[in-house]
Amino acid sequence: MKQTNERIDRLVGDHAARLSERLMTHRAQLFPPDARKELRRFTSGEVAGLLGVKDAYLRKLSLEGRGPQPMTGPGGRRLYSSADIMELRRLLEAGTKTPGTYLPGRRPGDHLQVITVINFKGGSGKTTTAAHLAQKLALDGYRVLAIDLDPQASLSALHGFQPEFDLLDGGTLYDAIRYDDPLPLRDIIRPTYFTNLDIVPGNLELMEFEHETPRALSARGGNLFFTRISDALVQVEGDYDAVVIDCPPQLGFLTMSALSAATAVLVTVHPQMLDVMSMCQFLLMTSNLLGVVADAGGNMNYDWLRYLVTRYEPGDGPQNQMVSFMRSLFGDHVLNHPVLKSTAISDAGLTKQTLYEVEKADFTRATYERAMESLNAVNGEIEVLIQQAWGR
Repeated sequence: MKQTNERIDRLVGDHAARLSERLMTHRAQLFPPDARKELRRFTSGEVAGLLGVKDAYLRKLSLEGRGPQPMTGPGGRRLYSSADIMELRRLLEAGTKTPGTYLPGRRPGDHLQVITVINFKGGSGKTTTAAHLAQKLALDGYRVLAIDLDPQASLSALHGFQPEFDLLDGGTLYDAIRYDDPLPLRDIIRPTYFTNLDIVPGNLELMEFEHETPRALSARGGNLFFTRISDALVQVEGDYDAVVIDCPPQLGFLTMSALSAATAVLVTVHPQMLDVMSMCQFLLMTSNLLGVVADAGGNMNYDWLRYLVTRYEPGDGPQNQMVSFMRSLFGDHVLNHPVLKSTAISDAGLTKQTLYEVEKADFTRATYERAMESLNAVNGEIEVLIQQAWGR
């Protein structure tokens, strides 16, 4: 067979152009060009579960004309928007004698929680974890900022931002942490369709920070690159209760700056031998590099560090052995609940949605409920850690 030699730059460029065109078509089918992504409404049963009250109590509030009036759906179902849920939280908080019951965010003296989600290896469920955590915290009444620090920008795509179409003139965290004329972080933050959840989207421009930092270090001698993200967050510190940072799957300057800004670290791990071996190398590199950062004055004191088992299959013997192995080594640093491998989570991703966004009716009931129970258990554990960091 005759082999045709092609210049790799032209071949890759052609493939990128064709893929980008197809993605644009796919996006136009899901979301017309003049449309913005919107969040579905939640049933009264779902809202009651989020608020920790009885469905009958929500009905009573509605009949009395107190709080937001729900939309009526098929079969007379009461449906609430995420803004309605927040309004209900404020109403219920005003009537309780226990502060923080319905608005669990920061109080005077509480420090901003900056949760950095990391892994050295792709495919560990890092972005899926970050997206579901940020959205669940927002639904639970926290003011949340999500930061997409991964140039691949999957977290941005999940929230309706397609980097090659929507961020042609910048708009990533790079604009706020670059060395020359950085922009105010507040100018880059964008609202999402979740009440209480804002985002700083990402794209390939973030790689400029990796390229510029060595030059800055050489030219300025000891420029504190690792403080860039924490310095930017100080500008909006009073606007949020928690920040969730989705890091790139590499230990570069972006990740080290994110780790320096963090108050907590969440390491996602797929329980397979190759993934755990990769994590071992990641931990060794992280320890060495952050030791250097600490010696240079970086703050390496965290409220907590936890390992989260992702894409877990309970019936898989080798996976169970690997989870037991991790628990024997790291003890309480491994979260009690894993994120189960589920077709519901992966199928939702096909339409650029999380499990909190999709309609329950689109899935087999048992599959949906099993996946949702898993995610809620994990996010509930993390929420407890946040509250404990605030002394509660």
